[in-house]
Amino acid sequence: MQTTDFSRTELLIGSEALAELSQTTVAVVGLGGVGSYAAEALARAGIGKFVLIDFDTVGSSNLNRQVIATHSSIGKPKTEVMQARILDINPQAQITCHIAFIDQDNRAELLAGADYIIDAIDSLGPKIGMLEYLVRENRQFIAVMGAGNRSDPGKIHLSTIDKSHNCPLARRVRKFLGRRGIRGTFPCVYSSELPCKPDEDIESPDELIITRGRQRKTIGSISYMPAIMGMMAAAWVIRQKLES
Repeated sequence: MQTTDFSRTELLIGSEALAELSQTTVAVVGLGGVGSYAAEALARAGIGKFVLIDFDTVGSSNLNRQVIATHSSIGKPKTEVMQARILDINPQAQITCHIAFIDQDNRAELLAGADYIIDAIDSLGPKIGMLEYLVRENRQFIAVMGAGNRSDPGKIHLSTIDKSHNCPLARRVRKFLGRRGIRGTFPCVYSSELPCKPDEDIESPDELIITRGRQRKTIGSISYMPAIMGMMAAAWVIRQKLES
């Protein structure tokens, strides 16, 4: 890493801490509005090693909220677009891309070697499955809850899952993890703003679907909400590393 590229960060945290960040590996699972901004913030802070996981390609509907979404990137795998963006910020970054849907069969392999993990999955079932795995394996991670159908950035919080409120996704996460005997206090970013419209998938009484396969209903979003939540997750990772 060219230290001159991160000279302002070095002035803030010092050369030794910057060197430690450059040797830290962070896995970002889900490169939508939350995950793409989290990865960008990590790269600009000096994190030097990444594991990027997402099965999807950039679509035109992503233009309003995903840092990787431009007209020139539509149709390209999100992991590859994010990789190119990180390398344009830090050509020395080491990046492993997985164009994959993370599930019970590949979690251990895909997340091996990651010092920290950011859960930016927006589908309930896969999110629950990965969070259960991370808790049971005692991994260092932060989960990000729902950003859709909200517009007040002043109601975004960095706390623990047990303290979250007014967030339907967080409530369901607590419920289904509780059924699996997990009542942890892992860190999360959530909004206490009541959604302006219900998310029918999250509010549905249907049993949890862990695997991919059900089409989700589209919900509204605004540019800054997932971006702020993603950057707060990145901030947690950076601060955890610097304070360790």
